[in-house]
Amino acid sequence: MELSEVVKKYLAVAGGYGKLVPISSLGLSHAEAERAFDVLDEDYHISRYFHFHQGVGEKFKINGFPHTDISIDEEIRTIL
Repeated sequence: MELSEVVKKYLAVAGGYGKLVPISSLGLSHAEAERAFDVLDEDYHISRYFHFHQGVGEKFKINGFPHTDISIDEEIRTIL
């Protein structure tokens, strides 16, 4: 999945950058979300704009760590 697609899905749910939303609300299957975020999280130039959190809700293993929510910094627009 392309970075721009992930950001578009995030913005549709969050309504703007910097807001914490459940990963499950992004409209991806569990496996698709884990796969996409694993790849994106491995790239420093991308991952520095992503902030994963572990809270209450469906857990996703992103590079081996459980997370439930994500926020994305507005500065990600510089690499889109």
